[in-house]
Amino acid sequence: MPEGSAPVQDLPFPEVLGVGAEWDVAVCDIVRAGQRLDRHGWVPATAGNLSHRLRDGRIAITRSGCHKGFLTGDEVIAVDAGGAVVQGEGRPSAETLLHTQIYAKFPEAAAVLHGHSVASTVLSLALREDALVFSGFELLKVFEGQHTHDTTLRLPLVDNDQDIARLCTVVEPLLPAMSMGYVIRGHGVYVWGNSMDVALARLEGLEFLLACKLEQRRIPA
Repeated sequence: MPEGSAPVQDLPFPEVLGVGAEWDVAVCDIVRAGQRLDRHGWVPATAGNLSHRLRDGRIAITRSGCHKGFLTGDEVIAVDAGGAVVQGEGRPSAETLLHTQIYAKFPEAAAVLHGHSVASTVLSLALREDALVFSGFELLKVFEGQHTHDTTLRLPLVDNDQDIARLCTVVEPLLPAMSMGYVIRGHGVYVWGNSMDVALARLEGLEFLLACKLEQRRIPA
């Protein structure tokens, strides 16, 4: 965090907020999330992208090329459902279409987070399976619909592709069955939630589980 800056505080999000106030809250949520991910080391350099959907359909999303740990308000711009800029200056994240795809598929989604952790990068490159499987972990309960550790969840692994439109066609048929999010090999994770706090909790839970999987691989058979 730049010297002299204070952490962005959680803000209320009442239904009576106007369009301008709602935008300000969305920007604050994105800045706060960026700081939190940066503290964990999940958005190194200019990696990662964060977004928040507004009630009018606009999507507040981080601008391309900015460090997520030191975000300022003008580094958050708005795009429409097709990814075109409708507010602010600069290019949106190169992976904006992956965000808009999630919002289109899940009407309840209000926030999408994408990070580049060591665990997600290493595991996704080391494994050739099409998914990571998690069973017996207490923290599986952080994901929607899960009420016990005694369950099994799959985290899809998809191959990286710099052609984002083509990558979207690979992800699209997998989305309906996704309960944890997904990982792009050698790249990072995507998670979402019906609020920024829910998305953050799911990302932290998923990163904990990925770190556990990585540690398990270090234990001699």
